[in-house]
Amino acid sequence: MNTFVIMPLPMNLKFILCFLVMFASVSTKAQNAYEIKVTLKPFTSGYIFLAHHYGSRQMLVDSAAVDQNSQVVFKGAEKLPGGIYMLVFPKKDGWVEVIIDKEQKFSVSADSANVVGSLAFTGSRDNEVFKAYLKFSQKYGTEMSALQKTYATATNRADSAKIEAQLQAKSQDIKKYRDQFIKDNPQHLLSSVFKVFKEPAIPPAIKEQQLANQYYRRHYWDSMDLADDRLLRTPVFQVKLDRYFDDIVPPIPDTLKMEADDVILRTRVNPEMKKYVLLHLTDKYVNPKYMGQDAVFVHLFTKYYIPGDADGWLNEKNKKFIYDRGYSLMMNVIGDKAANLNLADTLGKMKTLYEVASPYTIVCFWDPTCGHCQTEVPQLDSIYNAKWINKGVKIFGVMTDGGFDKWKAFISEHNLKNWTHVYQTKELKENELKSGQPGFRQLYDVYQTPMLYLLDKDKKILAKKLNYEQLNEFLDRKFSAAESPAANPVPR
Repeated sequence: MNTFVIMPLPMNLKFILCFLVMFASVSTKAQNAYEIKVTLKPFTSGYIFLAHHYGSRQMLVDSAAVDQNSQVVFKGAEKLPGGIYMLVFPKKDGWVEVIIDKEQKFSVSADSANVVGSLAFTGSRDNEVFKAYLKFSQKYGTEMSALQKTYATATNRADSAKIEAQLQAKSQDIKKYRDQFIKDNPQHLLSSVFKVFKEPAIPPAIKEQQLANQYYRRHYWDSMDLADDRLLRTPVFQVKLDRYFDDIVPPIPDTLKMEADDVILRTRVNPEMKKYVLLHLTDKYVNPKYMGQDAVFVHLFTKYYIPGDADGWLNEKNKKFIYDRGYSLMMNVIGDKAANLNLADTLGKMKTLYEVASPYTIVCFWDPTCGHCQTEVPQLDSIYNAKWINKGVKIFGVMTDGGFDKWKAFISEHNLKNWTHVYQTKELKENELKSGQPGFRQLYDVYQTPMLYLLDKDKKILAKKLNYEQLNEFLDRKFSAAESPAANPVPR
């Protein structure tokens, strides 16, 4: 149930003040483009902070010392971008929300003991209608919360059905309020917020669930204006965006790529919206929740970053991070052929990854001095000898650090005899640096150890960055599928 209550009431929040002063101080002779006079009782000392929502964060705009009359004035020579702003209490334990949009010279007063009840505005029609919604929202939120508590303790179906009907009726009242608000105030920021909550209405003729899901996905963004960058400074847009990619779109990399392109295309008329969506999706998939979804980041990197679409947005530090990650990850996308490795074994003889003939090859990057490796590599070897070796699986072990002597001693001590053990000699490292060719760290994005890759018989990447237990589950599924009758049909 979607009731959306903007909460200006004091609460125990973890308020993240990103101290990015967005508007430089100006000469007192400059004409103020915004001037917001605030009376916030009972505070008579400390600072009141002016901030706005930005996705899931809150961005600081200004701060001012409160006087003995509980008053502060925020003013500046440049207009503030439209959005839902917060007047944050001195201890950052609550706030008052206000609309700042076209009207940027007004007064607001409130008492922290009863924000909605005491809230008053002068010189801002936007905030007068916003206040009316807050009162409506508080009333219905309180009533629905009470009904939900009663529902949780209902002892029979008749009572439960009655409460459900009451909740549904109140939800319809909220929907009617929002629809009427949009009709009466089409340009108001709150109308844009309400449109974010509009759900696609699936035609009654669509009965099949799969077709209904497809329709819902195709029309998910219909009611929302993705060119309205004011929505970035509200608490609702990122929720809508994350819900789409987390719950609505199938978690398949190729589908996610397509949908990412579609949403970015929809924002193209507003550079700020495009910037936000691209950077948010970049952050989401550079270290994704599910294996293989880093292919979405690689897609974004090659389609938008390499051509320079984001050059004006990134500082050097962020640009370096994205480009370093992009060039590393684009070389080891699941489904692509793994890069060949040509390294020396314990006797100095050159061994290549592609020489390993096996239906499945595990590439293990490890360091004999790494604490995790000291625990997990012997466990990997144990399950390898107990289960996988009989299936033809082979391990290509790459020493990343730790030193030659410690490496050989660890191999001997733990009897890692059925592996192909290799390392990068000093000469190989020097040749790599001279040639400028990427080494195994970049080719396989090795930033920690142990790190495991699983390759098929053609050395295509099937899985990566799993621990040995996850790899065991993955291989079990592969073996079961290969041994099932469906996988090996009897010829007619």
